[in-house]
Amino acid sequence: MEHIEKKGIYLMGLALKKKTTNENGQSGIDCGNHWQEFERKNVPEQVSEKLSSEIYAVYHDYEGDHTKPFAYFIGCPVPENAKAVEGLDTLFIPKGEYQLIEAKGKMPDCVIAAWQQVWKDRIPRAYRYDFEVYDSLNFDWQNVTVNIFISVK
Repeated sequence: MEHIEKKGIYLMGLALKKKTTNENGQSGIDCGNHWQEFERKNVPEQVSEKLSSEIYAVYHDYEGDHTKPFAYFIGCPVPENAKAVEGLDTLFIPKGEYQLIEAKGKMPDCVIAAWQQVWKDRIPRAYRYDFEVYDSLNFDWQNVTVNIFISVK
């Protein structure tokens, strides 16, 4: 597993209105519904100052380990001084050290399997900002490669 340092990233998109949890599969329901809202509102088209076609799904504000509540955000990278867009939220992911994990295969199965493996592995997780990076230009639900960045100590 590869460790890399990432610089800070500014995002504009949608924050899940309340925290979710992995208990009883609740995060799968909440995050799935949140993706549907993100797509229904066509958020990437609303973000006029986006720096790339990438979409970030961010897990943050953990109340403990992966079994405890956390916040969720989906957005596009923007410059630090991007103009606010009505109805959209912002999030800053500070510079940090990450372990890169690649999820490959059919969506969402490959991402779910990657996270289940993360929960089993003995990664020295920091539980700060973990995120998935999707390239919206090359998104084939049957054959994806999703980079998952796990914050480490």
